Amino acid sequence: MVNIDAVYQKVLAVTNKEQRGYITPHEFNLFADQAQMEIFEQYFYDLNQFSRVPNNDMDYANMVSNLQDKISLFEMYNEEVNTVNEFGDINLSTVENFYRLGTVRVKYKNQTQAHVAEEIQIKEHDLYTNSRIARYTEQWPVYLNRIRKASSISYPSFIKIVPNPNTENGDWVKISYIKKPLKPSWGYIVVNDKPLYNSQTSTNFDLHESEESELVYRILVLFGINLKEPQLGQTAATLEAGKVQQEKQ
Repeated sequence: MVNIDAVYQKVLAVTNKEQRGYITPHEFNLFADQAQMEIFEQYFYDLNQFSRVPNNDMDYANMVSNLQDKISLFEMYNEEVNTVNEFGDINLSTVENFYRLGTVRVKYKNQTQAHVAEEIQIKEHDLYTNSRIARYTEQWPVYLNRIRKASSISYPSFIKIVPNPNTENGDWVKISYIKKPLKPSWGYIVVNDKPLYNSQTSTNFDLHESEESELVYRILVLFGINLKEPQLGQTAATLEAGKVQQEKQ
């Protein structure tokens, strides 16, 4: 984890040095959450990119391995979930901090072991249903990953497993998934009209501790954009560019 007060103090130090004004705790918390999510979501794009190129064999300089280590902090394994109806639907929005689905395992009550369900597309459903050879069974379950939308109303994200399990009748379903990082918050108390850090009401950044400088850079960029001060954003971007160049060497 990255200490949120350490990041806030560094952000304040830079803004004071640049004489760009004071960033309030409320503004900082908003930018902190956005910066954390930007970094978190970038992991998956970077992992996809670096997985396509040759990597070195050095333990601490392998980018794919480093990214996997950072993502592993958010991996949840074999969390049991319940079906919401007789059709084998599972509401993923009820899973705490759910972000991205990994493996789906199903065990039917008349089976001795669980089986990994394979994801299929909706258009493939009829093909598997009517096929004599590739038809899904309790030994080979499948699932459809769907998000329903109607006009401006968004319905929960859910998966449909077939054959339909029923967790109320002895079947069970367990999923492995990536959870979202906890929302950071710099908590404080007001003394003499000034906010003072309160660790008891604060939530640190949920990212790997190596991301501290990255968080500072991104928050400074967001702060510069918010104040319509491109120089401050440019200062932070220049620092970030130097950091990225150093990583590539």
